[in-house]
Amino acid sequence: MSVGRTAGLDELFRPASVAVIGASNKPGKVGTSLFRNILQAGFRGVAYPVNPSWKSVSGVRCYRGVADLPEAPDLGVIIVPAPTVPDVVDELGRAGTRGVVIISAGFREVGEAGAALEREVVRRAAQHSMSLVGPNCFGVLNTDPEVSLNATFSENLPPRGNIAFVSQSGALCAGILQYGIAERIGFSQFVSVGNRAGVDENDLLHSLGSDPATKVILLYVESLANGRRFLEAAHEVTDKKPVLVIKSGRTAAGERAARSHTGSLAQSGRDQLYDALFEQSGVLRADTLGDLFRTAKIFASGLKLNGPRLAILTNSGGPGIVAADAAIRNGLELPAPPDVIRAELAPRLPTIAALSNPLDMTADVGAEQYRETLRTLLGNPEIDGALVIATPTGTMTGQSVAQAILDVKRTTEKAVVACLFGLTDLSHEVEFLEAEGVPAFTFPEEAVQGLGSLARYHAWRTRPRTDVRTFPIDRTAVRVALDRAGHDGETVLPEYVARSLLTAYGLSFPKVARVTTVEDAIRAAEEIGYPVVLKVASPDISHKTDVGGVAVGLEDGEHLRAGWERMHRSLRAAAPTARIEGFEVEAQVAGGKEVLVGFQRDPDFGPIVVFGMGGIYVEILRDVTFRLAPLRPLSARRMIESIRTFALLKGVRGEAPSDIVMLEEVIERVSQLAMDLPEVVELDLNPLIVLPAGQGVVAVDARVVLAPSSK
Repeated sequence: MSVGRTAGLDELFRPASVAVIGASNKPGKVGTSLFRNILQAGFRGVAYPVNPSWKSVSGVRCYRGVADLPEAPDLGVIIVPAPTVPDVVDELGRAGTRGVVIISAGFREVGEAGAALEREVVRRAAQHSMSLVGPNCFGVLNTDPEVSLNATFSENLPPRGNIAFVSQSGALCAGILQYGIAERIGFSQFVSVGNRAGVDENDLLHSLGSDPATKVILLYVESLANGRRFLEAAHEVTDKKPVLVIKSGRTAAGERAARSHTGSLAQSGRDQLYDALFEQSGVLRADTLGDLFRTAKIFASGLKLNGPRLAILTNSGGPGIVAADAAIRNGLELPAPPDVIRAELAPRLPTIAALSNPLDMTADVGAEQYRETLRTLLGNPEIDGALVIATPTGTMTGQSVAQAILDVKRTTEKAVVACLFGLTDLSHEVEFLEAEGVPAFTFPEEAVQGLGSLARYHAWRTRPRTDVRTFPIDRTAVRVALDRAGHDGETVLPEYVARSLLTAYGLSFPKVARVTTVEDAIRAAEEIGYPVVLKVASPDISHKTDVGGVAVGLEDGEHLRAGWERMHRSLRAAAPTARIEGFEVEAQVAGGKEVLVGFQRDPDFGPIVVFGMGGIYVEILRDVTFRLAPLRPLSARRMIESIRTFALLKGVRGEAPSDIVMLEEVIERVSQLAMDLPEVVELDLNPLIVLPAGQGVVAVDARVVLAPSSK
């Protein structure tokens, strides 16, 4: 729960009375426009202007201070200089006000002095158990006819609708409202959270998720107040209604980023991390504001696309091709009409019509052919929805084709969207279609992008549900390994200690022996069996290959002795100050594919599990994906399937498929370790060898980083 808010938000969005502290009559002042907006929107409660400089504001009696009001307002909207805001919050709190929206700027966004002032505002709001939006925000809006609250300084009220919009950018809000009005996009609620000193996007997700008037939630975020809490809230809400987000900005890499492959990947791939975590919680991410609102328009229409199979119907080849390309990019499928459908359509259409998908009827058809062809295509059980592209011709008006589309839409539950082209203004036809629940777009790729989001959301809602698995572990061995590290004061575990910790969690390693002399190494290799791998054991060397600390493919004693000598020369040159605890002779794993599995404990998101193709090229190829722990089996499977090189694990050109089932389990076990052991801040298994199906997964290198001891 955020500081400065209570469990309910009705005091903010459904108040019976509002006081505007800083209301004014001066032209161009925010206090002038905001109070006028409350009146002009037809607010159903009582509005009080508060300002000692005025006897009345916009014809309403004005009060000198909060103490002079005839009642405690449910909501206080504050538009006064920043230094006086804490005292105003105090006055409202003492009067019994339960919610405040602080429009005033001059807080955290201007530096440390402003941040200190903001902390004081939060302290006083919390003291009175007040919900707080802002400061430095655009305001709040609720179009419910029973409320009709426009506590923003936008002069225009958007139409009533079922889309809620939450923004961290106040400057963006006025433009968004204007865009909504121009594009006939209706809003249920509109909230600018500003500096998020109190209510944040997580609180609003929960509130809007249970709001019956809101069917679609849109978010503009530059950062997340609490990444883990956001994703937990979004995971819950997206099971009921879609959440669309546009995430801007980048996070600077942390100082620990380069300590391991996992840490480096999780920091430098921050935007990719957001992609994966939004996907994990069912949030649909848009690239642009235009995409965000066009997709919202499709969701707001109530359409459902119960699968990815789309039919494209057009009377012009070019737009059909553009739509087809966009469909493939957006994960949609274009199944060709079966022979029975083609046989039914052929007599009704020109002989030059292309009876495929897209189905190009050519420019010679009329509205009736649109009607019959669309009805036939949607009657095909192998089709989930349709995009209708129409260019009115001399024999077919825009109104007639719009009516034909609607006639068919009324007979089916399948999704139908339209794209109308024309040399004349078709805005009337577009309004006609949208009023009847058929979203219309200017360009076909816009429509397809929204349809792709519909299909992805359906896949999310209907996904198989699995529970987090808990694997038995050797807790005694875990404690011994961690106590040994604590006793030695190390934050990077020696590999043999890391190996014992991970073995306790059920991970497999090759047979290995610790040695200090070349003679011991040769004896150990003969016991293990050639070929072997020789590795340096040092707490100061993170990436052994970078300093010549790994020798592979040693097939006999002679090769082992030569490798030993080369390694010593290389270590003296590349890591002369490193502490060398000895060397390890390890059985070399034959065959298999090299992957990376690990996690990093992020201060914002908690433990983030990383998976991708491994080996020495991992940070060059960056074929990785991320998920937030704990992971369910389905999430582990999707991690594996989402990397670009998944085909290599499935097996190509006669190769046996890899043991993907056991790889899933390894990812889940790593996830469990991340949740069990908060003292482990990073884990890096690279490479992890995935053997052919049924043969398991073997870790050949492990790096474990602990948090610094608090002792």
